[in-house]
Amino acid sequence: MPPLCVAVEWGVFGMAMTDLEQTAMERLHLASQMSLKLYKQPLLLTDSGGKDSAVICKLAENAGIPFEICHSHTTADAPETVYHVRKRAKEYEEKGIKYTIILPTYQGKRTSMWDLIPKKLMPPTRIARYCCAVLKETAGKDRFVVTGVRWAESTKRATTSGALEVQNSDRKKKLILNNDNEEDRQLFENCQMKGKRVCNPIIDWTDRDVWDYLTDQKVEVNPLYNEGFCRVGCVGCPVARKNRYAEFARYPAYQRNYIRAFERMLEARKASGKANDMRWGTGEDVFHWWMEDGVLPGQANIWEDYENALD
Repeated sequence: MPPLCVAVEWGVFGMAMTDLEQTAMERLHLASQMSLKLYKQPLLLTDSGGKDSAVICKLAENAGIPFEICHSHTTADAPETVYHVRKRAKEYEEKGIKYTIILPTYQGKRTSMWDLIPKKLMPPTRIARYCCAVLKETAGKDRFVVTGVRWAESTKRATTSGALEVQNSDRKKKLILNNDNEEDRQLFENCQMKGKRVCNPIIDWTDRDVWDYLTDQKVEVNPLYNEGFCRVGCVGCPVARKNRYAEFARYPAYQRNYIRAFERMLEARKASGKANDMRWGTGEDVFHWWMEDGVLPGQANIWEDYENALD
């Protein structure tokens, strides 16, 4: 069952849900054909440990296509998520499906959220999400990737994501297709632009559609959902906004890790000659600034470091 805090759009049961499932499977079959033709490898499904990932994995199983799964270990996921992913990995491996847990690296060395913050000289924010770029989005080079991205998750995704994508470092050159006709299919398949090819089979599903499918298919989900969690991403993720207070109350060790990382960040900023415009004195000061997320005076000044943080 979905958590009580989810504000869902009630989808249509029966035929409508069947249509959604059928469309998603058709997208997966198309992507699978392209993956085998272009990369000579099966699709690579990304599994965050959340509900949307659970849906795409089950859809791929039901579609009967060859696929592999990978999970990016961010080092800031909740313990329950880590255990859930390990359990899923074992279950899929027992089915003969390759499941890889990727440990994060930065500049050729193993890293973690707590090591990354001092190196970037700024906290991760909703705008400067360098943490995602390093800890979550490195998988899938030279592969056709499948994700659980959905338009319902944010208004931005409604304009920047599609059922099929060819991603590019230059966002203006990103190719997005939502129609499955022969002309569009050839355009996507023959595209010579370098970049990761992505399929988002449930791009048009609502939260209710997701939960209906998981319930109907009897898919075991991350146990945090059953405890009222609306999201199961990194503990302290700025996207969660005020929900972070509840997360840190449950996982105080993560709060201490962030504060220590912020203290090291201040030392690194001082050593590099960065001005202390925020008048931060301690890691606790940074943590308070970070948690308020745009409320405190001078908070916007940090964007001077934004470009540097993305390098």
